[in-house]
Amino acid sequence: MASPREQDPQPLIPAAGGTIFCPLALLPEGWRRDVMLRWDETGALIEARPDQAPGQAAVASGPVIAGMPNLHSHAFQRAMAGLTEVMGSPSDSFWSWRKLMYRFAQRLQPEHLEAIARHLYIEMLKAGYTSVCEFHYLHHAPGGAAYADPAELGLRVMQAAGDVGIGMTLLPVLYQYGGFGSQPTSAEQARFIGTAQSLLALRERLLHALPENPMRRYGVAPHSLRAVSPAGLEELVSGLRHQSGGQDAPVHIHIAEQEREVQDCLAWCGQRPVQLLHSLQAIDARWCLVHATHMDAAEYQAVAASGAVVGLCPTTEANLGDGIIDAARLLESDTRWGIGSDSNIAINLRSELRLLEYGQRLHHRRRNVLASEAEPIVGERLYARAVAGGAAASGRPVAGLAVGQRADFIVLDGEDINLADRSPEQLLSALVFCEHDGQPIRDVYVGGRQVVAAGHHALEDSARRAYRSAVAELLKD
Repeated sequence: MASPREQDPQPLIPAAGGTIFCPLALLPEGWRRDVMLRWDETGALIEARPDQAPGQAAVASGPVIAGMPNLHSHAFQRAMAGLTEVMGSPSDSFWSWRKLMYRFAQRLQPEHLEAIARHLYIEMLKAGYTSVCEFHYLHHAPGGAAYADPAELGLRVMQAAGDVGIGMTLLPVLYQYGGFGSQPTSAEQARFIGTAQSLLALRERLLHALPENPMRRYGVAPHSLRAVSPAGLEELVSGLRHQSGGQDAPVHIHIAEQEREVQDCLAWCGQRPVQLLHSLQAIDARWCLVHATHMDAAEYQAVAASGAVVGLCPTTEANLGDGIIDAARLLESDTRWGIGSDSNIAINLRSELRLLEYGQRLHHRRRNVLASEAEPIVGERLYARAVAGGAAASGRPVAGLAVGQRADFIVLDGEDINLADRSPEQLLSALVFCEHDGQPIRDVYVGGRQVVAAGHHALEDSARRAYRSAVAELLKD
């Protein structure tokens, strides 16, 4: 049975159109003072104008910046955080972690997933993520039997997102095989397995139950080239074009995350994963290549030319020992990229950006690697690129404080010890590269609705209780 729907948090300013006066705001052209933000009844910005008088508008209590899209999340894995940090063998790797993850996934019931996702999405909002792309591959009951409603678990995720007020791009995942060359799946993968047609039918069911609106979109996600055959990939992508909203719907895929994956792909077909993908599909701006950690020079060039987004998840990639992408090359080629929390062991967009830069410093052995002569402030450059890339990957207009985009923004705590008294040009550096004693984000707005006020979400206490209960059940022997 579905859990009772909790009441949506009450906005502190009207959701049906509104205004807020920002003494200081980061617009696409840079920091500006006395900015009036105004949005319509759909939550779309209709004004972002500097040098205005406040009039009767509400006044932001600190500097205002765009909300961050989170382009890659596996919600249920939040409840696993810390459970895999014990050595099983001297050769522990992504692949041994994956076995543990599969075992954990077998225990999840629909009510567990909903409770985990609701709490997680509140954590994201409080951290400044105003939207999320959920890479959703848990479809069936334990053992692989179908639920009476094939969209049971997807609807649980959507329910959680709707309850807490986060923007959502749901990406139902196609998972067919256990490895390159259509290898058989394991029993532990039974909850994920489907066909292109069943996945497309699932998307249709979601569209019927909860139609797309300004707060939600539906794409698809072929899990990876090792888990989806070339024929299955073509059937999925071709079929998507004939569905509602499918012509420009986002398509996300895990790719080239592990060196072993690259070697297995080469052994199977003589091509590297990103090379193979480009030979199979016309990759364009609606694709998000998640990780893409291990590419050669030709693959970097192909991705840059395609307009696809690269999905970077630095904390998860470090946790799993994936390796380090050459992000400097991405930025030099103007390849679009964004950040994701992936396995959700950490919900901190500042840490993702910081680790992205620090990984490059360790790799290249110099500082401020991801800055440029035209954009010398590394924190500002990273933040702006991550917002733009995340918006593209989400397929939603969440690309910053500009007319036509969603009114998704965060108000920083101007009294935070590491932000107070900084010049505008120093704020993003202080936000990203200083460790803060507490959360330097005060208020969060999504589509013009205030969902976090003074660091608190209206549903956080009940969500925390439900999350703890779910985790306690999942961890029982």
